[in-house]
Amino acid sequence: MPQCILITGCSSGIGAAMARAFHQRGHTVYATARRVESLANLEQLGLRTLELDVNDDASIATAMEVVRSEQGRIDILVNNAGFSQVGAVLDLQREDLRRQYETNVIAPFAVARAALSLLRAAPAGSSGRKGGAVIVNIGSIVGLFTTPFAGAYCSSKAALHSLTDALRMELAPFGIRVVTVQPGGVQSSFGAHAEAAIQLPADSLYRGVEKGIRARAQAGQVGATPAEAFVAPLVDALLQNAPPLRLRGGKGSTLFPLLKLLLPTKTFDAILSRRFGLSDACATMPR
Repeated sequence: MPQCILITGCSSGIGAAMARAFHQRGHTVYATARRVESLANLEQLGLRTLELDVNDDASIATAMEVVRSEQGRIDILVNNAGFSQVGAVLDLQREDLRRQYETNVIAPFAVARAALSLLRAAPAGSSGRKGGAVIVNIGSIVGLFTTPFAGAYCSSKAALHSLTDALRMELAPFGIRVVTVQPGGVQSSFGAHAEAAIQLPADSLYRGVEKGIRARAQAGQVGATPAEAFVAPLVDALLQNAPPLRLRGGKGSTLFPLLKLLLPTKTFDAILSRRFGLSDACATMPR
């Protein structure tokens, strides 16, 4: 029995690759994005495309009503929409942090709340799976450790992981499984978007290490795993009878969390500081 799958943030990267992979396996996929025209390639492949701005409750409700009228249920909801903001913590204004948290932390749960009745309508054991629907929240390995110049993004993913843990326990009695995905480096337009969103004011203390800040914007894309290679095992795992509660993949997804666990904090800090130009920054920073 084909499953009904709704994915947010499908204009590129992981979201687009997941939409294609589920579609290739014969499932009904609703690929969504804030700008529906960015989904033209997926629509040409036969996927259902919808406008869905995860920061707009009215947009979310409209998309859910379309799915309700056409399918009556959602078997798998993938909260993938998000963005990365690069800049030193003290260079971020209130609104910068609000935007990061609105999209990466608050929005996935707003979407899940709006989809709840459709998720509960999924038949137990659909497509052979034990239990009912699945919610998939796309986090990041940087929710497990923090780098310089990406504190807003790293902390947003840590918060997403924590709320997802709570949601998993709270929905278990209702037969809804909640899965956290923690990608490492996966090819996408994330780096370009992060580069465009760098916060580096004229009076920043970190003007002298601009090169390191720009390196942080692109760090996840250096030697990154192709999106298709990342999502193939991920999609297969999500279609299992009992999907794992946590899934990782992509470049560095094992190494960096392991180093965080094994190394003293001072040593781990020093590694990341050197990588992004902070270790020798004193000579270039204004006083």
